[in-house]
Amino acid sequence: MAVKIRLRRMGSKKAPFYRVVVADSRSPRDGRFIEEIGYYNPIVQPEAEVKIDAEKAAKWLNNGAQPTEIVKRLFVKAGISK
Repeated sequence: MAVKIRLRRMGSKKAPFYRVVVADSRSPRDGRFIEEIGYYNPIVQPEAEVKIDAEKAAKWLNNGAQPTEIVKRLFVKAGISK
């Protein structure tokens, strides 16, 4: 089973809010997931709000989960990886 760390879209129309989740790569974007490890709110001004549980993220990365490109950038912003 290929596991991805990716964003799950929440919120209403034109007001997106994302949860950072660990999910099977075959499941749909907003479908089943294994674990929620944080959130990302791009609407907040002056800078987007990012909160990720570093311990859970490190555990999943060590177990072989692959983050998407956007999640990689969020990890850098949150100070989890380089």
